[in-house]
Amino acid sequence: MDEVDRAERAAQGNWHAERLTGAGVVGVALTWVDTGGITRVKAVPTAALARAAAWGVGATPLFDFFLPDDSITTGRYSGGPSGDLRLVPDLSRLVQLAAQPGWAWAPVDRWTQEGGRHPQCSRALVARLTDQLAATGLTARAAFEVEWVLDAGSGDDVVLAKGGPAYGMTRLIERSDFAAELLRALAAQGVEVAQFHPEYAAGQLEISVAAESPMAAADTTVLVRSTIRAVAARHGLRVSFAPCVIAGRVGNGGHVHLSVSREGRNLMCGGEGRYGLTGEGEAFIAGILARLPALLAIGAPSVGSYLRLVPSQWAGVFGCWGRENREAAVRLITGSVGDQAESANVEVKCVDLSANPYLLLAALLAAGLAGVERSATLPEPVDVDPASWSDEEQAAHGVARLPQRLDEAVAAFVADPVLAEVFGPELTDTVVAVRRAEIERFAGADPEEIVNASRWVH
Repeated sequence: MDEVDRAERAAQGNWHAERLTGAGVVGVALTWVDTGGITRVKAVPTAALARAAAWGVGATPLFDFFLPDDSITTGRYSGGPSGDLRLVPDLSRLVQLAAQPGWAWAPVDRWTQEGGRHPQCSRALVARLTDQLAATGLTARAAFEVEWVLDAGSGDDVVLAKGGPAYGMTRLIERSDFAAELLRALAAQGVEVAQFHPEYAAGQLEISVAAESPMAAADTTVLVRSTIRAVAARHGLRVSFAPCVIAGRVGNGGHVHLSVSREGRNLMCGGEGRYGLTGEGEAFIAGILARLPALLAIGAPSVGSYLRLVPSQWAGVFGCWGRENREAAVRLITGSVGDQAESANVEVKCVDLSANPYLLLAALLAAGLAGVERSATLPEPVDVDPASWSDEEQAAHGVARLPQRLDEAVAAFVADPVLAEVFGPELTDTVVAVRRAEIERFAGADPEEIVNASRWVH
C-alpha cells in the first residue's frame, strides 16, 4: 500500500465517517475470522475510521494460533508475543448495523507493518483464488446456508426457545417477532435473503441468502451470523451455530452452494453431460468430490463437527454425489425447467459453521480449479442413502465414508499437494497446529463434554 493508496483510503474513510456520524453511528466494529473459526473484533470510534482505513489497526499475529476456547497454541511460524499486523477495513463492505444502534461493521484485510498482505490473511487467500479462477476465464458464485438453535436459557443450561414440529408453522408463530425483526435488519443491511424457515432439529432455524462472489459470500455469512446474535440478544435470547448443540441430536450445518460460469453461462447446466452438466462444470464438481477428506480439515474443523456427521441425517457423510440427493456429500441442484441457468449449483453438505468461511471457500475453489485443470470426471451418481447399502455394496459403488474424526481429516489435508500449495507453508502449518491442539484439548472427552465446551462458543 503506497502513499497514494493511503490518501485515497483516508478520503473514503472521512466520507464514510461523516455519513455514519450523521446517522448516529459512534463506533465501527472491524472483524476477521481466525483459524479456529471464531469471529474476532477490534473497534474504532467513527471519528477514527479515516486513520484506520489508511493505516489499519494493530493486532497481534498470535490470533492465528488462538483456539476456540481462547487458549493459544504454537507452530513453526508463531512469533510469540513479538510482532504486529495492521487490520485494514474493506470500506466497500462497510454497513450500518440495524440491530446494534450506534454501530457499523466492516471486515478487515490483514497487512504487515511493511505494507504487504499477511500470508495468513484468509480474505487475501479468497481474493487470490478468485483471481486464479478468473485467469482461466471462470467466475464463481457462492452462498452459505446458516443454521442455528435459538435458546432462552442462561449459563450452561439449554432451554430451547421454540417447540412444535420440524419445519412447523408453530415454531414460526412462537418467535414471529424475532423472525420479523431479523428479516428487517438483514434487509436494511443489504442482505438478500432467499429463504427462512424452521429446520429439523429442536429449536433450529435456517436462513439462506442469495449467491454472490466468493469474497462477498464469506463476508455476508459473517454479517448474517452477527445480526442473528444481535437480534436474539434484543429479545433476551441467545443462539448456537455449533455443529452439535445437544449430544446425540441432529446438529447445525453450514452448507455451501457454488456455481461456476464462463462468459456469463452457468456451467452447471445446459451441457451434454449427466443432468445437463457441461464438461467444465463436471470437472469442477469432481475436483471437490475427490478432495473431500482433506477439505473436511477446513470445513469441519472442530472435534464437535464429527458428532454432526452421522449417517441418515442429511449431513452428507459419504464421499459421493447425486442429483438432489440430500444424503450425498455433494448434491447437484439442477433447478426447475426454465430456471436452470439461474439456479443450477452444487451444494457441499458435509461442512459446518465452526469453519472459517474464507478458508473454506478458498479451499473449495482450489479443489474445483484443480479438477478443471485436469478435466476430471465424476463417478456414477448415487440416488439412495448410501447407509442403506452393505459395506460390500458401498465398495462396489466406489462409495466410502468420509473421515469420522478430526485427526483423519487433518492427515488427509497434510497429504494433499493441491491444498498445501494453495495455502502456502505458513498457513498450512498453522491450520495443522490449531487442529492438532484442538484434538489434544478433547483427548478422552465424551460427546457430552465436547458439546458442553463448544455450545456457546460457535
